[in-house]
Amino acid sequence: MASVNPFNRSDSEEEAERRPNETVDTERSPSDGAPGPPPGNPFSPSADAEPPTLLLSSNRTSPSGEGIISVSAAATSAMAGSAETRVSVDVIAAQLLRDQYILTALEFHTELLEAGRELPRLRDYFSNPGNFERQSGTPPAKDQVLGPGGPLNRAGSISTLDSLDFARYSDDGNRETDERVAESEVPSQERKNFKSSPEIQEPIRPLEKRALNFLVNEYLLKNEYKLSSITFSDENDDQDFELWDDVGLNIPKPPDLLQLYRSCGSTLTSPRDKADAAVGVDFGDLPGNCTGHEPPKKPDLSQQQQTEVVQELEYQLNLLNSEKLSLAEQIKKLQSEIQTLKKSVSTPPPASLDLGSQNSPHPSTSSTTNSCSTNPPPVPPTDNGQYLDIRGVTEAENDLAPASAQNTSQPHLQACNKVTSRVQFDQPNRKLSPAFQQALLSFCRMCSDSRLGAEVSRIADSEESVMLMLGRCLPHIVPNVLLAKREELIPLILCTACLHPEPKERDQLLHILFNLIKRPDDEQRQMILTGCVAFARHVGPTRVEAELLPQCWEQINHKYPERRLLVAEACGALAPYLPKEIRSSLVLSMLQQMLAEDKADMVREAVVKSLGIIMGYIDDSDKYSQGFELMLLSLGDPSERVVNAVHQVFIPAFAAWTTELGTLHTSLIPSLLARIEKLLRQGEHGLDEHKLHIFLSALQSLIPPLFAVVLQNAPFSSRAKLHGDIPTIEVTRFPRPASPLQDMATIIGSREMLSALLLLYDHQLEHEGTTGWESLLWVVNQLLPQLIEIVGRINVTSSTCVHEFSRFFWRFCRTFGKIFTNTKVKPQFQEILRLSEENVDASAGNGILTKATVPIYATGVLTCYNQEEDRKLLVGFLEDVMTTLSLSHAPLDSLKASFVELGANPVYHELLLTVLWYGVVHTSALVRCTAARMFELLVKGVNETLVAQRVVPALITLSSDPEISVRISTIPAFGTIMETVTQKELLERVKMQLASFLEDPQYQDQHSLHMEIIRTFGRVGPNAEPRFRDEFVLPHLHKLALANNSQSVESKRIDIAIHLFEAYSALSCCFISEEVMVNYFLPGLRCLHADMEQLSPEHEVILSSMIKECEIKVENRGIADAQGSISIASSLVGEDAKTKFLSKMGQLTTSGAMLANVFQRKK
Repeated sequence: MASVNPFNRSDSEEEAERRPNETVDTERSPSDGAPGPPPGNPFSPSADAEPPTLLLSSNRTSPSGEGIISVSAAATSAMAGSAETRVSVDVIAAQLLRDQYILTALEFHTELLEAGRELPRLRDYFSNPGNFERQSGTPPAKDQVLGPGGPLNRAGSISTLDSLDFARYSDDGNRETDERVAESEVPSQERKNFKSSPEIQEPIRPLEKRALNFLVNEYLLKNEYKLSSITFSDENDDQDFELWDDVGLNIPKPPDLLQLYRSCGSTLTSPRDKADAAVGVDFGDLPGNCTGHEPPKKPDLSQQQQTEVVQELEYQLNLLNSEKLSLAEQIKKLQSEIQTLKKSVSTPPPASLDLGSQNSPHPSTSSTTNSCSTNPPPVPPTDNGQYLDIRGVTEAENDLAPASAQNTSQPHLQACNKVTSRVQFDQPNRKLSPAFQQALLSFCRMCSDSRLGAEVSRIADSEESVMLMLGRCLPHIVPNVLLAKREELIPLILCTACLHPEPKERDQLLHILFNLIKRPDDEQRQMILTGCVAFARHVGPTRVEAELLPQCWEQINHKYPERRLLVAEACGALAPYLPKEIRSSLVLSMLQQMLAEDKADMVREAVVKSLGIIMGYIDDSDKYSQGFELMLLSLGDPSERVVNAVHQVFIPAFAAWTTELGTLHTSLIPSLLARIEKLLRQGEHGLDEHKLHIFLSALQSLIPPLFAVVLQNAPFSSRAKLHGDIPTIEVTRFPRPASPLQDMATIIGSREMLSALLLLYDHQLEHEGTTGWESLLWVVNQLLPQLIEIVGRINVTSSTCVHEFSRFFWRFCRTFGKIFTNTKVKPQFQEILRLSEENVDASAGNGILTKATVPIYATGVLTCYNQEEDRKLLVGFLEDVMTTLSLSHAPLDSLKASFVELGANPVYHELLLTVLWYGVVHTSALVRCTAARMFELLVKGVNETLVAQRVVPALITLSSDPEISVRISTIPAFGTIMETVTQKELLERVKMQLASFLEDPQYQDQHSLHMEIIRTFGRVGPNAEPRFRDEFVLPHLHKLALANNSQSVESKRIDIAIHLFEAYSALSCCFISEEVMVNYFLPGLRCLHADMEQLSPEHEVILSSMIKECEIKVENRGIADAQGSISIASSLVGEDAKTKFLSKMGQLTTSGAMLANVFQRKK
């Protein structure tokens, strides 16, 4: 095959004829590279050309085969200095590099070195590592910003997911060179087989997997496969599919799957169509029509001519670019000489040569005063000149022209300050030319052709340039910092976001701040919030609204509750620094939406606290109704922690606002009272206790601000003085506040002011009265009567309602003080609770003494203060109520409610026993019966010592009362003792007393006594001691059931039978031994069954099933016992066999043969 001469006349010869006298510049800097490829992309002929391919035509050779041999021959002949050769060695090298015959050029360079004729062009090209980086296959756009070392992306030549090596973008640096060398060591045939075989694939890398997962999830969401996306996310729960940065790559997000699919077969070529410049090319790797086995098809003439024209134009363009670079270098050298001459004119001989004389276009002077006054140096531009650039004169000089253009706008003083701050270095007493000096310094190995190298080589010398540098570097730093340590970056991010001049960069940095940590914990959130507040203080309300709030809005529906929690907390923390219009509109709406929609308790809790902060800074009175609705909405939250936050933060802040508006006692409290009254009207057949609790708890939280209003609007408020002896406030003067915002000292302003006001308050109430005191008169004349009326309408049997109102009145009286309670509260209750016959309507049962007013007055008002006179008043009130209700035959519910509420506090046990003893020794049997029944309520909460010393003696006294009704009344209390007490002696005394009721002949015909005993046994039997139940309760129930079979009075018989049925139903759930079941329980049930057959057929069916079930239990227990004895015997045999086997195994050594002998049958 004839070799094709690559140096045809269309390229080298014609150019040589056109430029006979022009020599090629061989003194090029290493950074300029070869003249053929442009600096940005050394592997492509021009910036706008297609990626390089291997062309086999009449005027181009293949990089392998005979074409390369011919090129080598031509190169060799050129080296021999043949007289017929019209082409210079440098032109040959330029042609090889232009046509991308890299390996041939390398061989040519090696042969020249061996011959001792090193060619600068080839030396500079192969010593520049930038010429061998793998650049993107897509040429850079015309408006693409290039870094100091070219385009910043470092992707492979084919940027598809099957060829993109994501691991190369990690912090391990550029590993691609080593990988390519490794690839070149693989035999070409193996490489061809590996690339072409679909079954052999390189295993997926972790970062590649995360990137593909992200793109797949994005595709599913965009195409409405939401359930599949959810499942996919659950299966990859270690990855955040909302943030591309979570993948861990330092590259922008690639196109979506659809774009990658559409572009993979059209704009991007197959890997087989590409040849890597770093490896040799095998014929088998080329397409079929390009192999050496078939001669290439000759293209038509017109196409060939067009190709030659295009290539000629490209070559001319490259030559012009080379000339342009050469001229630019000469310009730089001349400018450097000019600067040196200027310096020599203005500087004495011993002047020092600073860093700027070597690496900067701005030389420093030893006499800064003269320089400032006569020739101020140019002030550099923001992003370039204000760096102490160590990259050399070449790059620094590029900034001279724009710097000089900005000189006139800079103040003269600023220029002076710039010069005075420059660093000076000792200048050697040498006469080196600047060009030689620069060439000498070029041998220092410095890397500035990458993004990081460019940043390292420039040192900022002003705040603004530091901010610009941080804005560029932080987005690359953050993804590579451990998640657990990323909060260390918060000060850096915030400082940069504060001071950076570019809004886009600031927005990106704040976005990084809010997305810094995937799920920030409490400490990390506090750190971010602290930074946000510092940012807000620094930049002012306008930038907070424009820059910080959008970050909150973006994450209001984030899938992680920690991120939504950060948003909720940020809204409150930033409230003081926002414009007031935004504070009461946008932020309030954001929080209202989160309160209504968020499912996480901790997020809603933070929302409520932030709403409280907003209420503390809001000044738009039109938002009052919205605040009231938010209070009710948050009080109805199902989470207890949210409700606690309402009472601790929101209500105090809202009350402070209504105090300023003057609507606390005119609108807020009356609105809550109206809702309580409406609730009571609607709840005649069933009160919604939860809603009542909501409204009443809100009222209770409003007591401290209401008292503050009373103090601050008092006639003496202007006379309060802080100087002089001001007594300290007693610790127990006020109830313990739920939060610091409910502390009276905090609401008033200081403890000293509160103490001064309290002195004047007590003096005013005791000596001067309430004339002209409108706020206090409203409390006395409107609030109290309305509250007392509401109390009279609640259900006395509802222990929850009684407890809620009792706590409310207790806090109310403690807050307003003892004088107010004694002179204003108690008289109003006593006026209503007059202990007379008129107040007890026995026929209707609706007298005031039967209402909840009694327990609430006793437990909420009379227990506020615990001095002797207060205790006497409480004891006297309870005794009078017990006597009045007993003598009037009225229901005892109000008295029982009082005993239950007071009995919950051990402090009042002695007091209650005193009241009951008064009833035990009362002359009226009705009062004694009431006292006996009250003991049942008191026994459960009293300790056993008091039961033994005070309760049992009183009950035994009543059990021997002349009146049979009094004795019967003691039975429930005795039963409760059997249920709750553990002392054996005490239980025996009670057991003997109950046995006397059952076995004494005088009680055989006492129908009411038998009914009470059966009812008591059914109530306490399941919880009593098993021995007491088996030996006492069940045998006596059997006797009562047997005796009831012979009862002649049908009404008594049915009463006993129904009570027995209820008792047996309760006891059937207990574990009963087989003996007791057969001897007492089943016989008693059969006797009861006989009664029910005649009296109540519906009960008889249930009893039949109970009897059958008990009989089956007895039979099963017998079978189980029999099986248990058999299993015990078999287990003994099994244990013996196991022991023998293990002893046999223990005698063996480790030999496997001996182990096998154990399982052989004996012969």
